[in-house]
Amino acid sequence: MNTHFSCVGCGNCCTDHHVPLTLAEARQWAADGGQVIILVEAFLADGPGQPEQQRDHLLRRSWGVPSGHIEARVAITFAAYNVGPCRNLDENLLCRIYQRRPLVCRIYPMEINPHIPLRPETKGCPPEAWQDTQPLLIVGGQLQDPELARLIEASRQADRDDIQAKEVICARLGIHTAALKGDGFTAYLPQMPAFAETIDQVQQLTHWPAPNEWSFHVSSPAIAEQLRAAGARVVSEAASTYAFIALQAS
Repeated sequence: MNTHFSCVGCGNCCTDHHVPLTLAEARQWAADGGQVIILVEAFLADGPGQPEQQRDHLLRRSWGVPSGHIEARVAITFAAYNVGPCRNLDENLLCRIYQRRPLVCRIYPMEINPHIPLRPETKGCPPEAWQDTQPLLIVGGQLQDPELARLIEASRQADRDDIQAKEVICARLGIHTAALKGDGFTAYLPQMPAFAETIDQVQQLTHWPAPNEWSFHVSSPAIAEQLRAAGARVVSEAASTYAFIALQAS
């Protein structure tokens, strides 16, 4: 199946989307006066939260941490916090930082996760963006633009390269509770001066400290019991320093 696509400048992808950032991009976002949201999910290396078909991808973009009596693996996303239009979208729906926009913006509408196929119906782009008169994006499952393919791989590689530093940054910010992958996310809105300062400090480290101990926040007693039975630490108190974003109906 072939897919045609061209941006038509509607601004939908720049509105109400938390845009994943590389570590360097997150630091620049903070320097520019933007807010970063930290989204955390975790799974057990040989247990709940890990779809088998995604094992290699998940392991490469996560970091091993202690949780109770076992090892969990945390995946941490630093994202531009956009409620409403992106702060860089002008009155003409043009990007004010187009030449240095984040990698995820550059690869849109493609996905970072190689296990998520491009599905036009899940994107905010209007129908005219996908018309057959637009340039070919994918032919027979193959991406047609080599530069776009390079940017996608660069985004995925940054996700892998940054994970240990992001775990240390979270530890220094007092972030140590994750959701179980597939059950939800824990979401934190750090103070930006402290966030930026912590990134700078961590980037100056000459050796990595031991990982922080993490706990799970889950959506149901059944999931909590499953994790506790595996030896993981599960919080029982209500969230106070973060929000729990559930992916499953309660």
